[in-house]
Amino acid sequence: MERMVGTVVRGLRAPIIRQGDDLEKIVVDTVLAASKAEGFALQDKDIVCVTEAVVARSQGNYATIDQVASDVRNKLGGGTIGVVFPILSRNRFAICLRGIARGADKIVLLLSYPGDEVGNNLVDIDLLDEKSIDPCQDVLTREQFEGLFGHSRHPFTGIDYVSYYKQLIEAEGTDVEIIFGNDPRAILSKTKQILACDIHTRVRTKRLLDEAGAETVIGLDDILSTSVDGSGHNPQFGILGSNKATEDTIKLFPNDCTAFAEGIQKKLHVATGKVIEVMVYGDGAFKDPVGKIWELADPVVSPGYTKGLEGTPNEVKLKYLADNEFAHLSGDDLKHAISDYIRTKDEDLGSSMVAQGTTPRRLTDLIGSLCDLTSGSGDKGTPIVYVQGYFDNYTK
Repeated sequence: MERMVGTVVRGLRAPIIRQGDDLEKIVVDTVLAASKAEGFALQDKDIVCVTEAVVARSQGNYATIDQVASDVRNKLGGGTIGVVFPILSRNRFAICLRGIARGADKIVLLLSYPGDEVGNNLVDIDLLDEKSIDPCQDVLTREQFEGLFGHSRHPFTGIDYVSYYKQLIEAEGTDVEIIFGNDPRAILSKTKQILACDIHTRVRTKRLLDEAGAETVIGLDDILSTSVDGSGHNPQFGILGSNKATEDTIKLFPNDCTAFAEGIQKKLHVATGKVIEVMVYGDGAFKDPVGKIWELADPVVSPGYTKGLEGTPNEVKLKYLADNEFAHLSGDDLKHAISDYIRTKDEDLGSSMVAQGTTPRRLTDLIGSLCDLTSGSGDKGTPIVYVQGYFDNYTK
């Protein structure tokens, strides 16, 4: 019988992961048990995906806000610190902000507007036009901003992040001044000690501030890049990608994820004889069309993966072939013609017209987004996702 199913994605239920657990063994055992219980056979080029949260938990990669504060004070001097372009998030940034504030005498908080870099809006962009405000040039005080637009509230949570962040800083006994602008150099009239808190634009932000005369510029990726007072750390990303763990601790992005993925791949090969790809995934890379929020608050979708997941898709657009090269065919003749075309396609289609409209993104970003949507961020209890048939095409 002709095969009728392409890609299949399964969220696998696993034990609650604790620090020190042998996660490689847990993942392998979970995959093998799921295969037996659900009656699916493991195949070459299947993909095992593990959420970064359980990898970091098994590694015990945690830190306290006191340890964040200590590193901030050591690296920025503990006086007046400019905190530039943080995202608006209780889970991602608020607890980090407490630690940052604890390591300073005063915080000057520069918020981008109309929203942060992942799409959390402070003000409707149409209101900027109505009030003749140019976000590329105009720098506003908190009083000016709220005089023009009132108090902002997140469309889903109802949180007034401006007031919330102000209260968090003041609760640490730290003075605070809030300004709004989109040129990071606006902070330099207030202080020359800068912490760049943006995620995907941080390299440019640091460069602009360095070139404009800042005395010290670091990013969130420089905080806890090494252990402080026994803390967890991440040498590549610092506290980027961290989450709130408790009221006083954060879970950092995991370390050594490529080695972890390769270890699982080897164990599965011993157990099954199959070459199964493995990756660690965090936030997917997709945007909510209603709330306008771009999901990717982690510095990367995948911090580690096996070699078979390198690269981008090399696919042809079926509807392009059907409407152009083979517009004169239908039925089985069309099916056979398209199948033959796929079998003999170039190994690198590049900018070819036949590939136009396919998704020009890295495989790990696409697969990680698929897995993030599958596992969710709530109570599904499926931190492992098993993907089959992802590399299949119409000919398989």
